[in-house]
Amino acid sequence: MSFGQGGPSWGGPEGQQSPQDPYGTHSTSDTPDWAALADASAARARRRRWMYIGGGVLATAVVGAIVATAVVTTNSNDPGNGTTTSASGLPTPETLPTGSAQPGPSFSSQAPPPPPNPRDFISSAQKDKLPLSADSLFPGKKLKFGDRAYAKGATNRTTTCSAGAQGALGAVLTSNGCDQLIRATYSTNGVAVTVGVAVFDTAAQASKAKEQASGGLASLSGAGVPTFCRAGAICRKTTNAYGRYAYFTVGGFTSGRNVVTTDKGVYTAGDDLAEFTFRQIHQRGKVQASAAAAAGS
Repeated sequence: MSFGQGGPSWGGPEGQQSPQDPYGTHSTSDTPDWAALADASAARARRRRWMYIGGGVLATAVVGAIVATAVVTTNSNDPGNGTTTSASGLPTPETLPTGSAQPGPSFSSQAPPPPPNPRDFISSAQKDKLPLSADSLFPGKKLKFGDRAYAKGATNRTTTCSAGAQGALGAVLTSNGCDQLIRATYSTNGVAVTVGVAVFDTAAQASKAKEQASGGLASLSGAGVPTFCRAGAICRKTTNAYGRYAYFTVGGFTSGRNVVTTDKGVYTAGDDLAEFTFRQIHQRGKVQASAAAAAGS
């Protein structure tokens, strides 16, 4: 069949074309079957997955069997030494060897004696053996007490206790067995204070002298301090006792002016000197108590 004007024509076998392939493309036997290939790949993947799962189960079973065997073996009692061991190969806590008993520190059931009381050593001449002088009681050239400073003037020591007293105090000291009287004077800003320490054999004598005290301590001038608290001048006085010591103060103005209750400078100076003297006496007891404790240790 042929059509005029250049239209298509179907001739012999060489020129025939399949009506199902209008564009002239041809399917050949070399084209791969993609669907079949995909199915085959999926099948291989499934086989590999099952093989991995099966191998893991088998490996887990083998490891479990080995561990179980090891536990049974290591937990068996060794007839050689009778020690039970754990899976780690170490002895179990129940069968760890016990250390040999070591003696612990021993303590005495008796409590140590208390340290000596410093006051015991200054209450009796038999125990109070430290040297005693004006320099040991009142050392140095000045005294600083808190923020206040006092210059030390004259000092005196006498075994005639009445010589350093005024009024009835001399007789009181003598009647109670005063062995010596040590005095020292301190001054500051026109105020002077003399402090005196009367020494007895026992604390009972010192306490009785304090209770009976009348009159007062005689002021001590010199070493730059003029006469004060004499010729009827009114001065401030104190009396105390500690251990076998009775101690006194007398304070006033170096100008001779009478002391009144509002003169705080005089009162403060007298209290400072009395407190300092108490501490010096107590220190004697502390030193001797410490020495006795060290000798007994």
